[in-house]
Amino acid sequence: MKNCCIIVAGGNGSRMGTELPKQFLPLKGKPVLFHTMRNLHKFDRALKLILVLPDDEIVTWQNLCNEHRFYIPHLLIAGGETRFQSVKNGLSLTSGCELIAVHDGVRPLVSHETLIRCFNCAAEHGTAIPVLPANESVREGSMSKSIPVDRSHYFLVQTPQIFKASILKDSYNQNWIPEFTDDASVVEHSGIIVQLVMGNRENIKITFPEDLRIAELFLKKK
Repeated sequence: MKNCCIIVAGGNGSRMGTELPKQFLPLKGKPVLFHTMRNLHKFDRALKLILVLPDDEIVTWQNLCNEHRFYIPHLLIAGGETRFQSVKNGLSLTSGCELIAVHDGVRPLVSHETLIRCFNCAAEHGTAIPVLPANESVREGSMSKSIPVDRSHYFLVQTPQIFKASILKDSYNQNWIPEFTDDASVVEHSGIIVQLVMGNRENIKITFPEDLRIAELFLKKK
């Protein structure tokens, strides 16, 4: 039985201030998405990679692969209007997979140690969600009225989130609701308790221009 990883890359460049979607922006001369996929492939060459892109970005991706001679094996499928629908589309290509990971295409720096912890936990318990403890003061409320809360009760959630195939596929048979912000929320809504696993600080989600500079520094350290 193989393991699969659905890589969701449906972002745009709005918060980056660019027309080019953030997953295609250059990081050390290569698109961010190349780094993400290469990292996963180096971790496990048998890992089945499934890339989910907006339909109108598939040609752009194919052109980038040709331009940069990017030949890491992967399956490609168009996403939907929501992340939920995009993951569901990706699930259609996971036949024969025992564990299914879902990863943000703009997280190129998940450590192999985090991946090992997540896959081992999912194999044992059925679910694994990488998180980091909140390390700053946390307040709840609005800009005009808020209260401090105990940060020891809060975690920052990362990806990949990994599940036994039957759990994830059954959970995605539900109808979408706005509370589905990630795969863990979808699985929990079906009545499954998710297991938390320690992530890694470098596993940032590239969203703003400064994130690209931080990611480049981390890559230089590697």
